[in-house]
Parts: sequence; structure tokens; C-alpha cells
Amino acid sequence: MKIRHIEMEDAQSFARLLLQVDEESEFMLFEGGERTMDVSSAETRIKTVKSENNSTIIVAEDQGKLVGYLMAMGGQARRNRHSAYLVVGLLKDYRGQGLGTRMFQKLEEWSREKNIHRLELTVISKNKAGVALYKKMGFEMEGVKKDSLYINGEYVDEYYMGKLL
Repeated sequence: MKIRHIEMEDAQSFARLLLQVDEESEFMLFEGGERTMDVSSAETRIKTVKSENNSTIIVAEDQGKLVGYLMAMGGQARRNRHSAYLVVGLLKDYRGQGLGTRMFQKLEEWSREKNIHRLELTVISKNKAGVALYKKMGFEMEGVKKDSLYINGEYVDEYYMGKLL
């Protein structure tokens, strides 16, 4: 397994990965089939991320196939450029193998190089594995978004979590 920063050549594989993660997980914002993501959209996202000093996408690769991602989207205003909002996704067959930990470690190295002071994310309260990973990586609970999402016929809370570097 290789953990690295995304490249333009990854656009097709990245688009496929996002759509597959949406299909496989009940914990993502988009439901399966809801997101529109093609190669052109993926190229645009990668190009945008590469042009911003405080944004990146870390990917997990297995034998040339992207199997996970960790996106860090940096703040756009002077007052929040020191922070990055995170979104993470991993294919079902690759969960529980330490890839999330390795992606977060790589992201933290990059964050320190880029003088990112704050990492933040939201996580569905029922996502026990996600919450455990984030706590393991040093994130702390900062608040609750009550009835934030509607999943499978019920409202669910999201936790705000953050980490200061």
C-alpha cells in the first residue's frame, strides 16, 4: 500500500473511488448515485487543490488502484487560512487495515510543513470506527450538530471534531 498526494493522472481513478465510497458507506454526505463525478470534475478538483497552498488530497493506492482518500480543504479567508476541513473515504474491503491512520499521519506531516494550525471535520455520531480513528489521531469532540442529516428514514447527529497542531 502506498500513501501519497494525488496527481492529475489520478483523475479517472479518483472519480471512480468517490462514487464507489458513496455506494459502500452509510456515513458519507452523498448517497450512492447522488453525486455527479466524472473525469473532468475530478481533474478540476485536483487542479484546484494543487493550486492552493493550504489544500491537498492524500490517497491510498493498492497496486495502481486508488482505495482511499483524505481531502483537506483549506480556509479561503485570511482569518481561516490556518485551518483545513477534512473529508475521508475508504473502500469497504480496505477498512480496518491501518490505511486511515497512515493517511492522517501523512496529512499531519503536510499540515505542519504548510503551517496549518487547525484540522477539523464532522462525523456521523453512529460512525463508531470513524470516531475511534479520529480520537486515536488526536481529534477532540467540539460539539454536536443535532439532527444534521437524514439517513435511512431517521435524523442523525454529527459531531464536530478538531485538532490543533
